[in-house]
Amino acid sequence: MVNFRNILFSSISLLIWCSAPKIVNGQQVETGVSKQLAQYRKSIVTKVNYSLEFDIPAERARGINAWEILSFNLSTNDRILQLDFKEDKAKLRKLIVNGKVVPVQHEKEHLLIAAKYLKKGANEVKIEFQSGEGALNRNADYLYTLFVPDRARTVFPCFDQPDIKATYDLTLKVPASWKAIANAPLKNAVVSDDRKTYQFLKSDTLSTYLFSFVAGKFEQQFGKVGDQKADFLYRETDTAKIKHSMSEIFKIHNDALKYFEEWTAIPYPFQKFDFAAIPDFQFGGMEHVGAIQYKAAALFLDGTATKDQLNSRSHLIAHETAHMWFGDLVTMNWFTDVWMKEVFANFMADKSEEGSVGKEVFDLKFLVDHFPAAYGVDRTTGSNPIRQQLDNLKDAGSMYGNIIYHKSPIMMRQLERLMGKAKFQQGVREYLKKFANSNASWPDLISILDKYATADLQEWNKVWVNEPGRPIIDYSIEKKENKISRFTVKQTAEYGRKRIWPQFFELTLYYEGYSKEITVNLNAAEVDLKEVVGLDVPLFVLFNSSGQGYGLWPVDQDMFDHLYQIDKPLNRAAAYIALYENMLNGRGIKPEALLTLLLEGLSKEKEELNIKLISSYIGTIYWEFIEKQSRERLSGLIEAKVWTAMEEQQESNVKKLLFKTYQDIFLTKAANSRLYEIWKTQKAPQGVKLSEDDYTALAFSIALRANGTKSAEDVANAAVLGEQLLRINNPDRKKRFEFIVPALSADVMERDLFFKSLELKANREKESNVGVALYYLHHPLRQSTSVKYLAKSLDLLEEIQVTGDIFFPQSWLQATLGYYQSAEAAGIVRTFIEKHPNYNPKLKAKILQTADNLFRAQKLLKF
Repeated sequence: MVNFRNILFSSISLLIWCSAPKIVNGQQVETGVSKQLAQYRKSIVTKVNYSLEFDIPAERARGINAWEILSFNLSTNDRILQLDFKEDKAKLRKLIVNGKVVPVQHEKEHLLIAAKYLKKGANEVKIEFQSGEGALNRNADYLYTLFVPDRARTVFPCFDQPDIKATYDLTLKVPASWKAIANAPLKNAVVSDDRKTYQFLKSDTLSTYLFSFVAGKFEQQFGKVGDQKADFLYRETDTAKIKHSMSEIFKIHNDALKYFEEWTAIPYPFQKFDFAAIPDFQFGGMEHVGAIQYKAAALFLDGTATKDQLNSRSHLIAHETAHMWFGDLVTMNWFTDVWMKEVFANFMADKSEEGSVGKEVFDLKFLVDHFPAAYGVDRTTGSNPIRQQLDNLKDAGSMYGNIIYHKSPIMMRQLERLMGKAKFQQGVREYLKKFANSNASWPDLISILDKYATADLQEWNKVWVNEPGRPIIDYSIEKKENKISRFTVKQTAEYGRKRIWPQFFELTLYYEGYSKEITVNLNAAEVDLKEVVGLDVPLFVLFNSSGQGYGLWPVDQDMFDHLYQIDKPLNRAAAYIALYENMLNGRGIKPEALLTLLLEGLSKEKEELNIKLISSYIGTIYWEFIEKQSRERLSGLIEAKVWTAMEEQQESNVKKLLFKTYQDIFLTKAANSRLYEIWKTQKAPQGVKLSEDDYTALAFSIALRANGTKSAEDVANAAVLGEQLLRINNPDRKKRFEFIVPALSADVMERDLFFKSLELKANREKESNVGVALYYLHHPLRQSTSVKYLAKSLDLLEEIQVTGDIFFPQSWLQATLGYYQSAEAAGIVRTFIEKHPNYNPKLKAKILQTADNLFRAQKLLKF
């Protein structure tokens, strides 16, 4: 085992004074990692290796001592060299460059090394420092690194850009009772007294954002995934969840790995395949090579799990496994193309499931999973293109969102359809082989795919990838003697300049007892459908019936009376989405009318994914697009319809979805009493299975209805939180529960203090928990007292972006603004935007995205 401390510093004690390095040739020192700096370093730096040692004490409050040996080659040494370290200069204790102790120069998040200490060819930089903790995610008895997109520099000095890949030699010193995994296989583990030293082999070649380790008090399950040894760290204590999930978790990984090896024609390209389940993890998962991290709640499910939860778990595992090829083996040059790794992970995860579920189920799942989420951003004035520009990595986190995760798979499916599956696969295989263990850009991929396509992909790319927005589709039918004499489809841009979205979609004509589906190549602003001329005039027309076309599709008013007679679940789902999108745009459908229509479907619709879809729409319309007085007037009727539908449905999962809908929308005393009794006795309605997590969510819903009146019912509602806490055994879930409770308090002053506490970064560390707490704090039932938090919440956004992980600004805004409908709230948002004309444009876009429903509510409530 290497003793870094002795090697680095035992014989050197004299520091040499030197003036600050001179900046030459326009190489400016600025905060973050600028594109200019990244391009310069990429042009001169090669053969990078990090030897790192972290001495992690058991006590959370104590700092982590660390040592680093950074070796690399330089093609020139005529300028200063900037290493990225977003930490206090005082943490840099000693610096040795090529055997010479040099003064520490740290400016604007960079450790500066003067050219005179460097040389062409091989260089070695040794650093003794106290580790930064910005991305170490330290807890009382475990920690995990999470460095995407540019947060490795918050922990150790490095070249924190994706196109300077490196190998890593890692040593961890931890408490003897801890377990650890990292990117590379374990070389040895030595226990001495109460400490354990883990030494790992040299890693594969990785970008800094993929370097990772997990250490702490975990249980460990040994297994295999394909031909790979696979160790699994977890903290789950629920034996039912463990028994129900463990073998399935390994099986899903195994199936996904096999699929991607076959589809890419490239065997798994790394040394090992470990993974860890992290309590309250910020994301669903993160694709660290050899040490994938997942949110524990997404992996561990019990017998009460719905089809949607099971599908989500399978998709998540397939997504992270796909990243081993798309993102890890071939990595984007710059985070302008971060969407590339995410689109392939999502799109390929979808493809991996197609063969096992069948085309109809796959098409339905693809539609429900991606289109509502993509439209939720692309319909707004804050929408962004799939491919965005980025000048500095400090802003990279703001590029993530539903356009990357949901619109881009839709785009990729259109591209595959345009090229043909076989040609598309050939092109992607060539791309992976050409850029393996290296970096590439979207233009690199398009250039390769263009060789296999007959269409002009460069032109296609401009509107689909480089510009935001969606088309609005309209149509006209001319009739003659009950025959179609002309059928015209038109498209216009919802926002911005005139343009067309070339795409294929299906249109279905419905008749009494049968239907006819037509494939449309919408490759112009206006298209005449020659193939339908002479057909009988249909009862109604359904656009985008296959669920593959993208845009705001027209709704035939004659469909309303026949909606639940449409035989295919996929066609009904396309109709539900079109109805909701047209309601939001004020195109002839009022919120209350659509709510009534969808409520009717709760009993008639039998497909679980469609029940999930329309239940979601019902909840959104109910809370955001129906006035409070109407909501109170309708609540009893709506509760009765939802409860009756739950009793009439036969499938347990569907019953559970409807129970959750009832739990979400209830307002009456009768409903409160019914749910309180279910929670108190832990006796679920017949046919419904509820887990501990479900009863916790039910307790939250009941407590939310407590308003401080001190009536017997109100006191009972408030008391459920204390009683529910006693039911929870898992220590991680207890901490989560205790964090959220103040946001649910019936005492306004306690809620005020909780919100005030979120101004401190230390109280926002568990970001997923913060998001849940904010949801309850800003729930429509509490908005009369929470609207006063909005201005401060917006003021905090820039700090949230700097101190939080990549999804936190969006989740902060969504949980804060996402459920308001009042003119007062809309005024606060508009005032903030007006007072900050030079606000960060990416953050302003996030505000416009999350406030879109709020702004639409102002129009629709007057509609």
